[in-house]
Amino acid sequence: MPTTVSASSAAPPPSGWRTPAVVIACGCVIGLLAFGPRSTVGFFVQPMTTEFPWGRDVFAFAFAIQNLLWGIGQPVAGAIADRYGTARVLVTGVLFYAAGLMLMEVSSTPLMLMLSIGLTIGIGLSACSFNLVVTGFGKLIPEHMRSMAAGAATAAGSFGQFLYAPLGVALIDGVGWKSTLTVFAALTLIALPMTLAMRTPPAMATAGLDGAGRDLPAQSFRAAMAEAFSHRSYVLLVLGFFTCGFQLAFVTAHLPSYLIDRGLPAEVGGWVIAVIGLFNIAGALGVGWLANRYPSRYILALIYFTRAVSIALFISMPISVGSALAYGVVTGLTWLSTVPPTSGLVALMFGTRWLSTLFGIAFFSHQVGGFLGVWLGGIFFARTGSYDTVWWLSVLFGVLSALINLPIIEKPVARQAAATA
Repeated sequence: MPTTVSASSAAPPPSGWRTPAVVIACGCVIGLLAFGPRSTVGFFVQPMTTEFPWGRDVFAFAFAIQNLLWGIGQPVAGAIADRYGTARVLVTGVLFYAAGLMLMEVSSTPLMLMLSIGLTIGIGLSACSFNLVVTGFGKLIPEHMRSMAAGAATAAGSFGQFLYAPLGVALIDGVGWKSTLTVFAALTLIALPMTLAMRTPPAMATAGLDGAGRDLPAQSFRAAMAEAFSHRSYVLLVLGFFTCGFQLAFVTAHLPSYLIDRGLPAEVGGWVIAVIGLFNIAGALGVGWLANRYPSRYILALIYFTRAVSIALFISMPISVGSALAYGVVTGLTWLSTVPPTSGLVALMFGTRWLSTLFGIAFFSHQVGGFLGVWLGGIFFARTGSYDTVWWLSVLFGVLSALINLPIIEKPVARQAAATA
């Protein structure tokens, strides 16, 4: 009896000009343009808190709202993409993102800052970030290429960070922070034509064929959620992803100011953020390659543990340009490298029918961590004048997430296994 492949796990063949190479290239450009401006947010803390009568805690709370709304909006954007196609969601996200950057330029009050950098950009990111690109790849790219494609999209986001970090510092010094935001908004709109390559088909009436060639009924949203949240390995994966968001958002928002507080020039923060982005290109591509060959749970555990050790060493040693750049190298290798194995595990467990939604829920956990990392950084600095407490929380969470990922079972759920039998 011939083996059939479920529509939930097989990508459609390339059509016309939308070959896998073109899809990956366009998706990577979207990831680059979406992640680049966000990675520079730490460079706006000093000029904005100097010009306006509010402190780092207010800026941190606005950025924390962005992380939370990005997380809340991700499952919603994912569900819409799963139902109606990815391209429409990406276009909406790009427009919101550009509008948020322009609004940030006129944010002279805490409320306006929360509406711009928090609400508008948060909604935009939930609909146009590399998360949607990665899950779009899952629907458009052949299965054997998915981990590498996810690594490429993640690496593209990191390359955006590498490009935008020094660009942001140079533009802020040269033309001011307001004009810098205008430039960033204009660059973001370049992503619009790239979304044409990311068109995915709407939801199908069936989930594919069983081993006898009969239609399998399509899984409902409610059934998919019930299945996922009753699956122990998925819950562990989601919990572990919290730490990734906590660490990344805290570093993005507060590391440049932390280095200035420790006596280093402002440009060093730009170099470190750029180095993180540069080395995560290698890290994301490398992990995407490894995820096709080794158990993803061990890769994730190693990433989280490495981060914990690197943070502990960084804050325990004297801070210098050399130590800051060394921390940037190690952090870069693990920065967004959690994305390919995490998205790959979700696809392996449940297929691609609800991939955008289920990965979006995992990313919500990531962004709850991001919200707390940014916000607690601002709160503890305002109260104690130090970031030390949040640094050590990052170490603790890294160790816990390394342990949480080890019991994950890497195999399809019974329904998915039957669909591909």
